[in-house]
Amino acid sequence: MLSNRINSLPASATLAMAAKARELKNNGVDIIGLSLGEPDFNTPEFIKDAAIQAVKDNYNSYSPVDGYADLKEAICTKFKRDNGLDYQPSQIVVSTGAKQSIANVCMVLLDPGDEVLLPAPYWVSYSAIATLAEAKSIIIPSSIETDFKITPEQLEKAITPKTKLVMFNSPNNPSGIIYTEEEYRALGAVLEKYPDIYILSDEIYEHINYGTPHFSIAAIPELYDRTITVNGVAKAFAMTGWRIGYIGGPEWIAKACNKMQGQITSGANCIAQRATIAAVSASTDQIQYMVDEFNNRRNLILGLLAEIPGLKLNAPQGAFYVFPDVSSYFGKTIKGKTIENANDFALLLLEEAHVATVTGEAFGNPDCIRISYAASQDEIKTAVQRIKSALL
Repeated sequence: MLSNRINSLPASATLAMAAKARELKNNGVDIIGLSLGEPDFNTPEFIKDAAIQAVKDNYNSYSPVDGYADLKEAICTKFKRDNGLDYQPSQIVVSTGAKQSIANVCMVLLDPGDEVLLPAPYWVSYSAIATLAEAKSIIIPSSIETDFKITPEQLEKAITPKTKLVMFNSPNNPSGIIYTEEEYRALGAVLEKYPDIYILSDEIYEHINYGTPHFSIAAIPELYDRTITVNGVAKAFAMTGWRIGYIGGPEWIAKACNKMQGQITSGANCIAQRATIAAVSASTDQIQYMVDEFNNRRNLILGLLAEIPGLKLNAPQGAFYVFPDVSSYFGKTIKGKTIENANDFALLLLEEAHVATVTGEAFGNPDCIRISYAASQDEIKTAVQRIKSALL
């Protein structure tokens, strides 16, 4: 019999939709996949060159659990350069992807019954990881009318004596919104009053933004000692399969994450770590071509989706997703299928338009769907035309 732990764990909605799309593809259906959060660019040549050199230099042994010393130094330099954060190598832990970084933090901080505040929409795995840590997720809702941002008043109202952790994600997956420095300082002013609450700041999309300056909440001095900043190289450097993430945070939390990781995976891939030194040390100018193309695609897809009646849109400022509100279609029957919720809507798009998206319910917002524009402009044009044809 399986454990209660695994039975209580939901399957990843993004991976489930990708699997369903693959199944249709294998049956000969021409599916356009706009469900996964994965850049469609190749890893930049200078990063691949660093990996090749690492192979030639015979990096083939177990790496230190928390990462190579020179990689941790490079990460500290990156934090100072990009975020104005002063971390020492003893405060850095390198993991097998940012997802493991987040899991480490939750496992070392949370006890059964603790509450985790999740401003919605949130990345699908936050609530699942909190569940694994036997904590309870408390959802703080938002909507397209508020640009998918929560207010300080909402945050304060959600806090109870059981609140242990709050997770922020900016630029946000799935909505693409960015909390400005002013907005983070207003939320931070609430958290300053509750010294026993820790903050996890997921900044994996920081370099994929379209003009709104990125601000790290750990840069607020009063919150630095209880903020864990999570980042990685998957999104901005097109290195999803290289599986490298990292944290910067209080040393005692870093030590605990090192201890946890030492019993689960030990050190991350040695070649990928050497390549990551090249990535985090590089000027962001070297990846600007990807950001520029994402911006072109964002403008393209927003313009095309705006032509479809009933879709409510906001203008995402970062990441590579749009998160339209599709609730005007609820209760309608299209192509013989009754749309009761975002799940039904996403399934309709897959089965009738042959376009894979993800239901917003997985992200804590049941009125929306997530559409990734990490696809070519031609694919985006064809996909939106198919969606329009299926709906009209």
